[in-house]
Formats: sequence, structure tokens, C-alpha cells
Amino acid sequence: MTCPSRRRLLLAAILLALPSLAAAADASDVFAPKLAYTGEAAATLDGGKRSGTAYAGQLMFGADVDLDAAFGWRGATIKAYGINRHGTNLARSSTGNSTSVQEIYGGQGTRLANLTLEQKLLNDRLVLEAGRSVANIHHLGSELCQYFQGNSACGNPTYVFRTSNFTWWPVSSWMADATAWVTPDVYVRIGAYQVDPSQAEDGQHGLKWSTNQATGWVVPYTIGWRSPASARLKAKYEVGGWQDNSTYRDPLRDANGNPALLSGQAPASRHGRSGAFARFEQQVTSGGNGRGLTVFGAALKGTSGQLIEDHFLQAGLVQKGTFADRPQDSIAFVVTQQKYSAIALENLRLARAAAGGSGTLHDSQVMMELSYGIQLTPKLRIAPNLHYIVHPDQFDEPTRQRDLPNALIAGLRVDWSL
Repeated sequence: MTCPSRRRLLLAAILLALPSLAAAADASDVFAPKLAYTGEAAATLDGGKRSGTAYAGQLMFGADVDLDAAFGWRGATIKAYGINRHGTNLARSSTGNSTSVQEIYGGQGTRLANLTLEQKLLNDRLVLEAGRSVANIHHLGSELCQYFQGNSACGNPTYVFRTSNFTWWPVSSWMADATAWVTPDVYVRIGAYQVDPSQAEDGQHGLKWSTNQATGWVVPYTIGWRSPASARLKAKYEVGGWQDNSTYRDPLRDANGNPALLSGQAPASRHGRSGAFARFEQQVTSGGNGRGLTVFGAALKGTSGQLIEDHFLQAGLVQKGTFADRPQDSIAFVVTQQKYSAIALENLRLARAAAGGSGTLHDSQVMMELSYGIQLTPKLRIAPNLHYIVHPDQFDEPTRQRDLPNALIAGLRVDWSL
């Protein structure tokens, strides 16, 4: 029997055995089922490469299994989640830039996204988790992302994926993560996530657990402060960074130090990149029952390695509760700037010149999103949104001879908690 077949049988055995855990306890105490669907539609209204439409969807299914309620293993939980992603990407087909306005696109197909054991110790002041998972649900994530559709800011600031091999949902790999609450409000978090680019290929199922094609590890770390539960105005402030020792391709040069585009040689293989970040979320008004205005922002900067972006800036706001008769609706706005590095711009300039064009691209891309969330039922939410992209990048089409026009895009996000 092949190794992947054995893993599938092992996973099947685990899943089949889970119901037996409920024998000694009420099943509702043991299992917390997860079933949700998110759909994101987008259409180019003006600018970009061409007019067009796209739709991407994600079905998430799984369960948290409380091992304490099942048979007395205190503080332990199994988290098993699967994902089906389907649909198309407007950025690729129409707008032409490399940052999507549909943040759930990527890792297409059905796959195991998370299979971990979480263990809480020391009265929950130390939380350990290990197994198969991804970095971006443990680090640099935000609950505010549910109010947006674009991928520049959500599910995480796109900078971290463009300047490192930070692992992303739903492409799981081996990992371990630890969060320690130094005080009731101050925490330190650090993790180690294996980098395996082959796992991100469309059609992968998440059950290829071999490390043969792994290229290294990415280690994110965070120090944060969270407002007390009793605080009227909620807040969170974080600083941190990441160290990535996996391999990557030089954005400009070959192994001899010449521009790879001109030499015809493969880009040089590099090892090691790192970056740092600071971010905040601060509620500034409160209307009770979760209503109020929250402002947020982030800054990310590379600290080592050959990077295609120099820095990333983000600012935005979310108003929860808009009108007296719409207490669950929301208004959200975010703007981001991706500032390209000198070597990335030089490579694009050379590519354009080789194709017969001239000039240098703009040195940054600004993306904006305005969204209005409508809570139709306690389980169903829709959010019409508008996006405007200033100076769309050309990383996906480096030989394009002309700048892409600014793009105006309409979107619609649907969240259905089943």
C-alpha cells in the first residue's frame, strides 16, 4: 500500500472513530460542528485589462472535538476542517493586476485545511497547537476581515505573502504554534510552519504529508495587547515579524548576478527573508450590543532578503450598526498601499523594454474598498462593495507595453453560516 493511501486510511479511521468519543457524554458537549459558505462575485466596471465578471466560492466543513467532554482529557481539542474552493479570479481574467479582489480565491479544489490538536495548560494561559494547519489563521489575521472582500488587506495583509513563503488558508502543512498570556491582557505568540510549495497546486487534497518537497520553515512571532473583556471600547495592538528560511527565486538576477530576463538564465535561488509589522484595532465609539466605530491600521516592512515590495500600509474603519432599525448592518472602508522595491521595478522595466515598450511603471499600487453589510437573517449576510485600484501592478504580465488603467470594480460577498 502506498504512503498516501495509508494516510487516507488513517484519516478515515480518525473521522470514523470520532462519533464513539461521544458515547460517554452528550454529543452536543463533545462536537462543535462547522459548516459555512462564502461567495464572492466581482465585475469590472471600468479600466483594468478588459471588462469581465468572476465568481469564487468556499465551502468550509468540519468540527471541533472537545476531548475533555469526550473522555476527560482536560484542555484538549481536535480541530478538523475541510475546504472546497471553486470559481474564477477577476484579477487574472480582467483587471490584470496580481492582487485579487476576491480573498477566498486560491487553493482550488477540496482539501484538508486543518487537522490539529490544541492543548490548553496553566489555566488556559498557555495554548499549544500542532498538526496540519497554516500560519495566516494564527498570525496577522483579524475578525474585521469578514467585512471586506479584497485580498490586499484580508484575510491578511497581502505583503506577507508577497515577500515570504508565509503559509495560507487552506494550504496546510506541518506546524506547531504556542501562545502564552503573560498577563490577562498581554500575550506572546510564536509558531513554526513548514513551507512546501507543491501543496498549493490546484487539485491537491491536503493528505500528502511527506516532507520530501519541503523547502524550509517560516517562523512568525507576535507580541500583543488586548483590552480587558470589561472594557467599553475594545482594542488590540500588536508588533511582531517573521523569519523565512525557505528557498525563493531572486526577483531580478541570475546566479551570475546578471538580470535573468536578459541573460536567459534561471533566476538565482535564494534562502532567507524576514519582515516586521505593527498594527492596531481601536474602537472609538460604542452604541451597546456590539455597535460602534472601530478604526484600524497596519504597517509591514521587509528586513532582509531580495523582495518585490518595499513596504505595505493599511488604514480603515468598520462601523457596526448603521441605523436605528439596522443594528446588525455595517459600513466598512479600507485603503492599502503596496510600495514596490527598486529591483522589482527594474525587472519590470527590462521586461517592458524587451517587449518593445518604454518607461517605468508607477512605484506603488493603491487599493480601496467600500462595503455595506446587510444582515438578512442571523445566519445570512450579504455585502455589496466597490473597489478602486490606482496604478494596477504588472507582475502577472511583465511584458505588457502600457500601464494598466485604474480599475473600478463592483463586488458582492455572501456569508452563510449553516
